[in-house]
Amino acid sequence: MEQLIKDISNLVYDASQIDKDLFEQYNVKRGLRNADGTGVLVGLTNVGDVIGYKKEDGKVIPVPGELRYRGYCIGSLVHGCQAEKRHGFEETIFLLLAGRLPNKAELDELMEFLGRQADLDENITQMILNLSGKDMMNMLSRSVLGLYTLDEKAEDYSLSSLIQQSLNLIAKLPAIVVYSYYSMQHRYNRKTLKIRHPKAGLTFAENFLYMLKGNTYLPIEAELLDLALMLHADHGGGNNSTFATRLLSSSMTDTYSAIAAGIGSLKGRLHGGANLQVLEMMENVKKHVKNWNDKEEVKQYLLKILRKEAYDKTGIIYGVGHAVYTISDPRAILLKERAKYLAQEKGTIDEYNLYCLIEDLAPVVFAEFKGEGIKTVCINVDFYSGFVYESINIPKELFTPIFAISRMAGWAAHRLEEVTFSSKRIIRPAYKNIFPNATEAYPPLDKR
Repeated sequence: MEQLIKDISNLVYDASQIDKDLFEQYNVKRGLRNADGTGVLVGLTNVGDVIGYKKEDGKVIPVPGELRYRGYCIGSLVHGCQAEKRHGFEETIFLLLAGRLPNKAELDELMEFLGRQADLDENITQMILNLSGKDMMNMLSRSVLGLYTLDEKAEDYSLSSLIQQSLNLIAKLPAIVVYSYYSMQHRYNRKTLKIRHPKAGLTFAENFLYMLKGNTYLPIEAELLDLALMLHADHGGGNNSTFATRLLSSSMTDTYSAIAAGIGSLKGRLHGGANLQVLEMMENVKKHVKNWNDKEEVKQYLLKILRKEAYDKTGIIYGVGHAVYTISDPRAILLKERAKYLAQEKGTIDEYNLYCLIEDLAPVVFAEFKGEGIKTVCINVDFYSGFVYESINIPKELFTPIFAISRMAGWAAHRLEEVTFSSKRIIRPAYKNIFPNATEAYPPLDKR
């Protein structure tokens, strides 16, 4: 068996080789990216907008980053809720799904509905506790598919059923994630199995922390988690997990299968796990940089990372750079604002200041290392989100699942748009085959 796998592996490697010059010859948009790094336009959406550059005379011009949900700047949404001293993720859900902000009665009704739907059916709870898996995202995906079996209208494509399914999934993901975490810890690490049912009257963020930690969470922890949920709720139709959800939705598959695809995409290490990579890198920096306030020492260590001489030898400073944002990531700015208060509360202000210093130094270090003509880079939201989650004492295994909990709102909004209004055409881009045709007739088995 081992030799068979080895032989097939060698054949696959050879059969998969494609001359890179052919991509240019046939004008292939690798990764659905244009030659200048911008995304290929493949659709239209009313849900959200991500802006990091503008194009003038064929040139990409960096601009301060903007993120808009249904036309609203994310900064205005966040600061509006903060000014009224309340959590904002629930109204973000309403905005993304319905296309406008809710009034108080609508918001109250939505929060009450989500609260009622938050607990899990005993069958699903038992299924989660019986799952044997060491990966949280796989457990989450399997649980979502399991919900299909309890939905008598799972194949009903009426708008009312689609909305019901979307809200039900949004409400239940926190309990699924927390229960899956404790199930995994109990099964593999012999930890106590804890099941806390959602509490009525708590916000989305508060209920997650209650199920995870009981009544020990602090108000500022719930505030920061709510902010993180707002910031990750959507990121346009082109991000990988949302596009995967839209791709499957275009085939008219069921809601649960489409959302499971989004979860599978988000699991990928190039998509949803960046904040954990930042956290691990920062632990390495803190260990090897003696004076965290010494700009030159920090700068030199960042250069060592870029030169593949330090940390994981990949040459990557995690949390720096983004596919769209150039000058700034608005989500990182908003998270950084409140992370300072959290750091002061938790006694981690020295770590916070080190993050800020690296944010300031990163563009300088990149320019020095790569020289003239370098793409403008900035830190992204993942740079601070891992620091925030760790400060809240959220286990590392839950970093990416929390991303999924938040992005579920955006996935649902894009799926509704794809199913109800899109061109009703299955997404089917073209691939050109360049494998040579066989030059001989089919050879009998004994002649090969």
